[in-house]
Amino acid sequence: MPIEPQDLIEMYKTMLTIRRFEERAAREYEERHIPGIVHSYIGQEATATGVCANLRLDDRIVSTHRGHGHCIAKGADLKRMMAELYGRKTGYCKGKGGSMHIADFSVGMLGANGIVGAGLPIAVGAAMAAQLEGGDRVAAVFFGDGACQEGTFHESLNLASIWKLPIVFVCENNGYGVNTPAEYSIPVKDIADRAAAYAMPGVVVDGNDAAAVYEAAGRVVKAARAGKGPALLECKTYRWRRHAESKAFAELRPTGEIEAWKSRCPIASLERRLLEEGMATGQELADIDSQVLALIEEAVRFAEASPWPAPEDALEGVYSV
Repeated sequence: MPIEPQDLIEMYKTMLTIRRFEERAAREYEERHIPGIVHSYIGQEATATGVCANLRLDDRIVSTHRGHGHCIAKGADLKRMMAELYGRKTGYCKGKGGSMHIADFSVGMLGANGIVGAGLPIAVGAAMAAQLEGGDRVAAVFFGDGACQEGTFHESLNLASIWKLPIVFVCENNGYGVNTPAEYSIPVKDIADRAAAYAMPGVVVDGNDAAAVYEAAGRVVKAARAGKGPALLECKTYRWRRHAESKAFAELRPTGEIEAWKSRCPIASLERRLLEEGMATGQELADIDSQVLALIEEAVRFAEASPWPAPEDALEGVYSV
C-alpha cells in the first residue's frame, strides 16, 4: 500500500522535531545547563520515525541510551523530556533519571536504558504480556550494532522465536560501537542474517530512508499482529556526532566518512521528495520548522522554570526486593 502524502508530512515533522530537540539539547549541554550526559540521535531520525509510525499508542517500545528520538517518535511530551534532561522535578523521572532513563507508560514508552543490550529482554517481557493479554498489541525494541554482541541479544531472539511473540527487533546499525567500527567486531556483513539462526525473518533496510523504513517495518509489524511471531529489522544508518556530547569521548572516525553520510541526511532526502512530488511547498515546510522550533523553545522555558528535586525526594520511587 503506497504511503499517503499526509503520512510522509507527519513523518517529516517528527524527524524534524527529533533533529531540533537534539540540536538544542547538545547546545544546552555545551553551555552547562544540562547535567549528566547526552547521546545525540542526529542522523538516525528516519529509523525511529519509520518504525513508530506503524505503532499504535497501546503498542510498547523499549529504547537505548540514545533514546530521545524513540521517545519523540512514540509521542512523549517534549517539555517533560527537556525537564528530565535539566534534572528538574517536572521531568519524566522527576529529575533523577536524566537523559538515559526517560519513560512514559501512557504512550507505550517503557523506558530508555543506559546498559547496552539491556532493553532486549524487557521488550520480550512486554511482547509476552501482549500475547497473554490477547488482542493484537506488539512490542518493538531498538538497539545498536554493539548490542548484537551481548548475550541478551541472542537469548531474547531465541525466546521470542520459541514462543512466537509479537515483537520486532530493530537494530539501528550506525556502524560504530563508540569508536569501534562494526566490521571489527561483527563477522557478518548484515546483522539481519543472524535472524536465520532463530527461525525468524531478517530484513535489511536503508535506515536513512524514512519511507523505506516505514514500509519494511509495516510488513513485520503486520505479521507480528497476526500472530506470526518476531522479526529482526536491521536499519543501516549513521550518527553524525560523537558517541556522547562530552569531550571525554574523542572523535576517531574519518572526517570524510562523516561528511559523506551527512550528504545522505534523512530529513533533507524526505524534504526533496515532498517538494519534487508536490506534496508540500517550501513555505509549508518552513512553517513546520517554525512550529517545531517554537515547541522546543517552549520545552526549554518549561525546564528552566521548573524546580529542582528536594533532598527528601531522593528516596521517592526507590524500591528494594
